[in-house]
Amino acid sequence: MRHQSPSSWAALSICIAALVHFALGFSVEFSVDEAHYALYAKHLAWSYFDHPPLVGWIQWPLVSLTSSEGIIRLIPELLWVLSAFLVYRVTLEIHCLMQGRNAGYLTTALPSASLCGFMAVLTIIAAPLPHVLAIGLLPDTLLAPLSLGLMLMALRWTRKDHFSLADWVITGLLLGLAGLSKYTAAFTAFALLLVFLASPKKVWITKAGFWIAAGIALILISPVLYWNWLNDWISLRYQIAHGSGGTWAWRRVAAFVGIQIACFGPLLLLGAFSFLKNCLRTQRLILIALLSFFAIPFTIFAALSGGGSLPHWTTPAWFCLAPFAGIGLAKVWAMQHRLAIRLLVIGQLLICLLGFGLVLTGGISSAAMKSNPIADLYGWKLAGQRAAELAQTSKVNGIAVQNWTLGSRAAWYASPLPVFVLDQRQDQFDLWFGQLPTGASVLLINWSGMTFKPPIGGNLAFEQCEPLESLDIIRFGRVLSTFEYSLCRNWQDTGAVR
Repeated sequence: MRHQSPSSWAALSICIAALVHFALGFSVEFSVDEAHYALYAKHLAWSYFDHPPLVGWIQWPLVSLTSSEGIIRLIPELLWVLSAFLVYRVTLEIHCLMQGRNAGYLTTALPSASLCGFMAVLTIIAAPLPHVLAIGLLPDTLLAPLSLGLMLMALRWTRKDHFSLADWVITGLLLGLAGLSKYTAAFTAFALLLVFLASPKKVWITKAGFWIAAGIALILISPVLYWNWLNDWISLRYQIAHGSGGTWAWRRVAAFVGIQIACFGPLLLLGAFSFLKNCLRTQRLILIALLSFFAIPFTIFAALSGGGSLPHWTTPAWFCLAPFAGIGLAKVWAMQHRLAIRLLVIGQLLICLLGFGLVLTGGISSAAMKSNPIADLYGWKLAGQRAAELAQTSKVNGIAVQNWTLGSRAAWYASPLPVFVLDQRQDQFDLWFGQLPTGASVLLINWSGMTFKPPIGGNLAFEQCEPLESLDIIRFGRVLSTFEYSLCRNWQDTGAVR
């Protein structure tokens, strides 16, 4: 680092991480969520049951040209690079804001802007979970750069005398695209509103540009509203139920916090703590308002975690915290307290490398482990192709699974065969393929990682199911999982409540 500028090291670090993502992208098959959102691109619509449509729309050009996972994964990889670049830019803007407002204090106390930016980028590269979203496209992969873009516009608002019409248009576009990415973009919009409110001397609500921005955002999200209106608001009702989870419990909140620290690393926490302790001395109102880009979504998700939540939901929030953490870490580095930073960076990068190695080798399978989550990334392509062959020779109506998480890969790799999910839960597959007709025969797929008994007898069941064959998925001489195929005939649906 003595011979290269911190900005050069930031660029080099991003490039190395991007090459790793590129290599991994061609090495493994689609995960359940990736396949599900890739199916969005095959079934274009104004919106979808579980999410807004941008995650499908953005993949449509590549999905229409190829089925290669590696090529399609170029989209999340580029979005991760953009997010890392925006983390660096936002850090420089926050540094400039603090230096401009407090020149006498910060010109000597605040480290260089490039060092702060490099530290901010390092917190993202050393965080394990963001690498998952850099390889697999999820709505959060989209929301991360859009949230950082809105944060950048919020900083422009605090630093400029007034917003130009172009600034308002860009803000409206970013808000609309965020709304097309995920419903939780509303949390980011609230954070942007707090920044406006934290600048009482600047008039914004009476400005024509503000209402133009609001109109642009509303126009962009109108397809989601229109689709929900046509479909009895099923997407919004599902998200409310999905977010609230089950019975609330404090132990789930504690587990959520622990999982967050493990997934994103203590380096971010150390940097944020240092920023709050050493850098939050003046202009606290604006800085706290900017920190709400992290605090609002994280607090809401932590509260909802008492009923159940997923760890990647907070990813855009952590990206928005990274600039503050970078400034805090640079402050610690400048104060010669460097051992803790070195140890955390090395430790977190080793965890990331261990994760990459497990993915490439197929994970660990032993009697001590009840399941091998990495096994879920292998075998679905071969299993889907074999399912398509068996379905054709058996002359059945399609493929059936007993959980939607099994249906996404089956529908992707056995395309264009319809896939029916045999449960009483309404989901996107009901909208794509409808319900299995009474009297139909299908090829039932069972996977050893999530086993079910064949549905025979009862309100929703087949008359009989005949085992056909099984398929072992082998990697480096180990059996990772097994697919079992059965020919099930005469589906009986007596009208049970769905």
